[in-house]
Amino acid sequence: MYEDKTLVCKECGKEFIFTAGEQEFYAEKGFQNEPQRCKECRYARKNAAKPEREMFVATCARCGGEAKVPFQPTEGRAVYCSECFAQMKEERDS
Repeated sequence: MYEDKTLVCKECGKEFIFTAGEQEFYAEKGFQNEPQRCKECRYARKNAAKPEREMFVATCARCGGEAKVPFQPTEGRAVYCSECFAQMKEERDS
């Protein structure tokens, strides 16, 4: 059986728990090495390589407010702000 282990992050030096469940997962996947970084440092390292997502500003076709979207809006195609999009989805699903 596995028991929780306290490890030290090689990035920030903080202690973190390598839980029994995580150890079991690692074993199932065939991973040989224990994690060397805490969850926060693993997350930061993973996302450091991702470029910042460019957002485009458009006018919401439903309420006329500002809509920020992750794609270049196309002329003649409706774009909705987050709130209107969520409302429309809710209305459609009910």
